Amino acid sequence: MRQEDIEHLNLLSIFHYVLAGVTALFACFPVIHLVFGALMFSGALPISDPNGAVIGRLVGGFFMFIAIVVIALLLALAIVVAVAGTFLRKRQHYTFCLVIAALACVFMPFGTVLGVFTIIVLVRPSVKEAFDQKQAPAE
Repeated sequence: MRQEDIEHLNLLSIFHYVLAGVTALFACFPVIHLVFGALMFSGALPISDPNGAVIGRLVGGFFMFIAIVVIALLLALAIVVAVAGTFLRKRQHYTFCLVIAALACVFMPFGTVLGVFTIIVLVRPSVKEAFDQKQAPAE
């Protein structure tokens, strides 16, 4: 493998860690919806409508459900992007790195740029060969 490919993979690995951190940070934003949903669900927020208690519980539950799903998905994305960064540095699990690069494109604009550059580097024959050599069983 060329020195340039090694440098590119190491840089991509670092940027994957950065994207994972940014994604984990963005996963904290829906906590606001989770708190308001819990307040609405518990009835702590006063609602003047006579049917407001039922509606408040319904809307509060919906807010909490959506917030939990978004937080879980973003944290899962952060974890797999960080794992892909580790695999890029070690030159292991080529297909996993390629799939996560495509998945990172969803997190616009930084993930899109990182995903596209990662795909460009990973499809080079010399890089694919380096991954194949790492995965070949030792005899």
